[in-house]
Amino acid sequence: MSPEATPPQRIAVIWSPEARADVRAIDRETALQILHCLDRYLLHRDGAVKKLKPPRTDFRLRCGDYRLFFDPHGENTIRITRVLNRREAYR
Repeated sequence: MSPEATPPQRIAVIWSPEARADVRAIDRETALQILHCLDRYLLHRDGAVKKLKPPRTDFRLRCGDYRLFFDPHGENTIRITRVLNRREAYR
């Protein structure tokens, strides 16, 4: 592997109590798909991430029918605030 192709630095994750409850309320197979989507983003910076428009100040990662909302929390850390179905995500 050449020096130019070094992988991005790994990002630490902090889960809010609400986000933990959201994931626990989702069926197991879908929750595993969401976690795989998050892992792919953290490892390769690959995924449908978008900075949301005001009044929201967070980012969202699209994982199938679910949206994972997060905020940067320091240099190499993100705080996951919610994991919601797209029907409920923007209400």
